[in-house]
Amino acid sequence: MITMSMKQYLENNPNLKYIFFGGKGGVGKTVLAGTAALWAANQGKKTLLASTNPVHSLSSMLDMNVFGKPTAIPGVPNLEAYEIDTRETIEKSKREIREKIEWFLKFAEIKTKADEFVESATMNPSFEESAMFENMIDLMFENKYEVYVFDTAPTANARRLLGMSGVYSMWVNKMVKSREEAMSLKDLLSYSKKKKEKDPLMEYLLNLRERMAHAKQLLTDANLTSFFFVTLPEALPIAVITRFIKWFDDFGIPVGGVIVNMKIDEKSVGADAPDFVKNRVAMQAEYMQQIEKLFDGNVRAILPLLETEVRGVNMLQRMSELLFG
Repeated sequence: MITMSMKQYLENNPNLKYIFFGGKGGVGKTVLAGTAALWAANQGKKTLLASTNPVHSLSSMLDMNVFGKPTAIPGVPNLEAYEIDTRETIEKSKREIREKIEWFLKFAEIKTKADEFVESATMNPSFEESAMFENMIDLMFENKYEVYVFDTAPTANARRLLGMSGVYSMWVNKMVKSREEAMSLKDLLSYSKKKKEKDPLMEYLLNLRERMAHAKQLLTDANLTSFFFVTLPEALPIAVITRFIKWFDDFGIPVGGVIVNMKIDEKSVGADAPDFVKNRVAMQAEYMQQIEKLFDGNVRAILPLLETEVRGVNMLQRMSELLFG
């Protein structure tokens, strides 16, 4: 089933800089992101392990607080971890939106206060995801690390998060066109010969368009970026990643492969094992056949169900030996 292991894949793609782990909730994305980050750091690369999941679990897995800022991991040179805090970004976005709306209302000589417009704009359900996307690409643009490993939200959220570069680009292009038409009309109707005023709204849109183009370039560059899907040998996780692998392919985000997690070792299950365990083994065997059929050639690792939870650097080291051994 495994024609190219995770280790071989990374060795064959030595320039990978942005590595994402995604899948249905509860399949072990955080653990595998941490495992990959630990391995990269152990290769001597300055690595950042970052969580773009609004429901963070990095601190719990590492057994230390990494919320709000990149934090060095004791005993692991080259590795820092960071649970992104969107609150500051959200407040900054609100301030910027207020400034733009107030400028526009003044420009249009409308006496309405900006508060209602700001509330409408920031109450959008995707506003937090937009803030998270801004945080993520800011990290990527800063270029302080050799490798970035992202623990993403459950796949549906990751799809929207990574897809925002395309959505933003379409929206900004339409806004720029509308703004150009509005300014052209204003010039035609104006009797004033004075020098044109600076247009902060247009500057903002053009800057945003440039940022989104850069983000899309990075996210779709197969030499720099790979998205790995994590699944269990169960129906729902397999169905989820099957659907979203196609979406990521269509969107142009490079998919590095699939990692099967928490497989029960059949050899450890004796004849006297409880029926529950035997039934789980039989069920997993069926889904392993399905995985082989669906993801033939793209399975990078099959990892066992461990006897304990993965928590702390020592357990991550054990996982690293399993994933890259």
